[in-house]
Order: sequence, then structure tokens, then C-alpha cells
Amino acid sequence: MCGIVGYIGQREAAPIIVDGLTRLEYRGYDSAGLAVLNGKIHIRRDVGKLHNLRQRLAENPVNGTLGIGHTRWATHGVPAEHNAHPHISMNGQFVVVHNGIVENYLSLRAELTTAGVTFQSETDTEVIVQLIEQLARLGITDLTELAQCVVQQLRGAHAIVLMSKSQPDRLVALRIGNAGGIAIGIGENEYFVASDMPAILDYTDQMIFLEHRQIATITAHGYTIKTLDGDSIVPEIHVIPHDPVSAAKGEYRHFMQKEIYEQPRSITDTLGGRIDFEHGRVILPDLNLTPERAQSISRLVTVACGTSYYSALVGKFYVEQLARLHVEVDYASEFRYRDPLIDNTTALLAITQSGETVDTLAAIEEAHTKNTLVWSIVNAIGSQAMRVADGYISMNAGPEIGVASTKAFTTSIVDQYLLALYLAQLRGTVSSAQLRHYIQDAAQLPNLISEALEQEKVVQHIAEKYGDAVNFLFVGRGIQYPIALEGALKLKEISYIHAEGYPAGEMKHGPIALIDAKMPVLAIALQDSLYEKMISQIEQAKARGGRVIALATQGDKFIASRADDVIYLPPMPPLLSPVASVIPLQLLAYHSALLRGADVDQPRNLAKSVTVE
Repeated sequence: MCGIVGYIGQREAAPIIVDGLTRLEYRGYDSAGLAVLNGKIHIRRDVGKLHNLRQRLAENPVNGTLGIGHTRWATHGVPAEHNAHPHISMNGQFVVVHNGIVENYLSLRAELTTAGVTFQSETDTEVIVQLIEQLARLGITDLTELAQCVVQQLRGAHAIVLMSKSQPDRLVALRIGNAGGIAIGIGENEYFVASDMPAILDYTDQMIFLEHRQIATITAHGYTIKTLDGDSIVPEIHVIPHDPVSAAKGEYRHFMQKEIYEQPRSITDTLGGRIDFEHGRVILPDLNLTPERAQSISRLVTVACGTSYYSALVGKFYVEQLARLHVEVDYASEFRYRDPLIDNTTALLAITQSGETVDTLAAIEEAHTKNTLVWSIVNAIGSQAMRVADGYISMNAGPEIGVASTKAFTTSIVDQYLLALYLAQLRGTVSSAQLRHYIQDAAQLPNLISEALEQEKVVQHIAEKYGDAVNFLFVGRGIQYPIALEGALKLKEISYIHAEGYPAGEMKHGPIALIDAKMPVLAIALQDSLYEKMISQIEQAKARGGRVIALATQGDKFIASRADDVIYLPPMPPLLSPVASVIPLQLLAYHSALLRGADVDQPRNLAKSVTVE
């Protein structure tokens, strides 16, 4: 759950950077480091908590008024000092910190190695700084221009901050997609950079937020911001109230909106440390699972409540298809009341954002009484569901304040994907080539979600158009059916519009009687193996006067002739499509609630965690 802090001005940079990184500790990390420029680039890094870095600085101080720092949650390469950020180029000229995943890093690394580059880490980030050095050798001297050139070669969503020994008067920061934010704090002859606003709020209340495909050149006396295409930008300067709630909410109107937009980053963080991209392996040490135990499991029972239950329905597809293990999904609130048939050949998976949901904890207790192996997928570190399980996977979504869950839903889906791949790896149900393919699919997710978020204006228009609706129907098939359920739940939770989710094939068995001109139908009709079936469902709804909103794949012109409105998503791996297809549905619920004047973050009658039965 990486954090970035940078400083340029008149003061010593290192204490400000470490202080800022300390304020980001809540995001979690496995290593930390900083680079300060003073004649040359001085780097200090260490594994573990920030006190290790502080001790390293106490023993070997660095001085200088320009620097960048980073807390890392591993994605490529194990937690180790040589994998910690910042990363420096071979000639010691350039240094970088980075949030995101370089999806094509393997091919870039191979090209650079052929060109004579010796890598010092296993990270994807290092290819950025080594590419910059290669471009500089071609005669490009300006750091901003180098950054603009290098990002043309990178796939994925990124937040990047750079320094150069040859230009010791500036920082360059850029953002592509939503892998992490970039806030620029304005002081008096000094500037601050951070991935999260609370890191620098003690130093300034005036901030600029970089948007997608924007790049900033920052000196101690000013800044310029341009698009990556070279167009100048006059950014809005936000004055931020100095209070914890406003700081945490940042540039967003509500926590729910913020958490929707944090999903590219939270997905990056939940992948962090769990995938060895170089060797094509999944790493889940906290699951405490041996190959022998994995082979002995005859079935998996997943228990959850609310949004987590719908996440589990997606996970069922993963585990059954990849690990070839039978999966049952049950409401935790019902599980213990029927004397469930589980034993020591069963694994029970409990999914809970808070880790304190009373029904889920009761299901875990029931499993323990029957000598059943228990795993949990939990967001709250140290929660009871994490403590009492035999193994766990943490969501790494960061704090989720909005009552209606968003990023915990998508991270828990990704965690189940990783679990399925890990079980497949241990059980030998996929080949090494297949496993590597599925892993590379996961690397695309942050960028795919960023592209889905770009549809917000379209979704807002649809929310306005259908603002008079008092009922809503969401339909999907296969792996998209749980997303239809989740979309309906979100609309109910925060906008108080009655909504139902259905498997599209069941429409003829009753629900189709409801369809008329007053009943909007949102059909998830991506171009997958069930696309033609979904088109048929859309035709049936239209034949009965229904108003149809289609969630479709970019380039699908046919569907526009059938649906009243279309929200387009990029082509994506079918198994992972639910992680992106839910994004427009979250946005639809959010904007519908705004139009109705509802309390988005604290909807009536609901609590974030249900701790009493």
C-alpha cells in the first residue's frame, strides 16, 4: 500500500519526508526508503517498519533540501532492502519512486538487459529509471521531457516522482490512471509532494491534485503543469481544512467516492507481495497451507454476509474453474443453524471486511467445533476473524469509511482469484504456462479499473436520466450474475431505490412480468461466452417497453442499436471482468444517491460492521 513523499525548498528534506511517510503508515508497507540530492544522490533504505529507516539515518545522516521517499508494499520482488524504493539508475544520475504496476516490465527488462543494463532489484519500478538513463544517452537532457518519453513505453496505471543529479533544482511528478494520487502542497519558496494528502497537511493547506495524464515540474519557486501531450494546465488550488476527516477525504466529496477511486491502488496493494511475476508463482504465506493439505481438501465452503456474499459468488467461479475444487457459498447468518455437513476434509473460507461481523464469527466457531480448516479474507488487520483463522489473506484495501462497501468488494474478489491460483498451483490443476498467463491477467487490473472510472460522466448522465425510477432491475449471466446482485444492493443501500438483481436466464420465470416503461433494466452484456444470451434478454425487455441500460465492451456497435443507453468498458480477461464491471454500478448508485439528497457515507438504518445478531 505504497506511499510517496517529496520535498523541495530551503529546509532539510529528510526529516520532512520521514514525517510524511509516518503519516502514511496506516496504509501498510514492508519497507521504506528515501533519496536526498546534495551534490550526488544519497539513498537510505531498510526493510520493515519506519523506525528501521530512522535508525539507518541516525547512523548515516543525509543532508539536502531536495528529496523523495517511499513506503513499499511488494508487488515484484520480495521485501528486501535492494527491492525497496527509491531506485537509482546505473550511472547514479536519476532516481525514482513509483506506485503502480508496469504491466510490460518483463519485455522492457529483457530489452534493457540486452542493452547492457545491470539491474539491482527484482522490481518492475527499476525499469523506469533505467529506461530514463538510456533515453538520456540519446541526448535528451531535460528531466520533464525524459519523463514524458519514458511513460510512452509503460503499460498500466502509475504515479511517478523523479529527481536528477544533472537538474538539482527540480522534482518531476506525473500521474497516469488511478494507481495512486499525486498531491502537490504549496508553501513559501517550498513545495511538497505526496500520494496521500495527510502526509503533508501539517506543512501546508494549499494543494493541487494531478489528474490523469498530467505532469508537474516543481522547483522551490514555482511549478508548471502540462498534459503528457504538452498542453499547459492552470490547476485549481484547493484550500484544505486542517482536520482529520477533511484530510482523509481529500479532494473528494464523500468517502464513498474516494474509495471508489482508490480501487486501482487497492488492487495494486492486494496483489503486492502475493505474485512473483518473474517466476510466475503465487505467494500466500499467511494461508499456512502445504501441498499435502491442499491435496486433501475435498471442498470449500465460503461464508459471508451482504456485499461479501456476492464477492464469494464470484470466487466460486475461480476456485472451481482453476483449482477444480467444489465450492458452496452460504450466508454466514444461516450457516450455523442447520448443523452444516463439514469435517476435516473441508475448508471454510470466511470473507469479512471488518473481521468482526458476528454472523461470520459464529460460522467460524461452528467450523472449529467440527475440526474444519478455517481461512479468512479480512481487511481489518488484527481483527478477530484474522486471529482465530488457521490462515488468512488480508485485503490491503486500506481504511474503508463509507458504509456501502466498494474497494473491499473488489479486493476480496482479487484475493479469491489469488487463492484459486494458489490452490491450483499446489494441487497441480493448471500448467506453469497457464498459471503465468493468469498472473499476467491480474497485472492488468489497476489499468482496467482506471479505464472504467473514466466512464463516470456517462454514468452520471444515466443517473440523471433515470432519476424518476422507483424500481430497478439488474441482470447478468454466469460470472456477471453476482455483479448484478451487487449493483442492485448498492442502489438500495445508498439511494433507497428498490432494486433487484437476477440471473438473466430466469427473467422468463417471473420477473419479466414487472417490465414496463417505468422499470429500467441494467443488463451486463460484455462480449464473453454468454454475450448472445444477454442480447436475447435485452431484446425481450425492449419488446415489453422496458428501458435498457447496457454495460458493454468497447467497439460493440451492435448493442447501441438495441439498448437505450450504453456504458462501455475495455476488453478484459473474462474471469477478471467482474472487478471492472462493478465500477460503473458503484458510480450509478453514488450519483443516484446524490440526486436524491441521500446521506451517501452513512445511509439510514445501516452500520459499517454488524456486530450483534
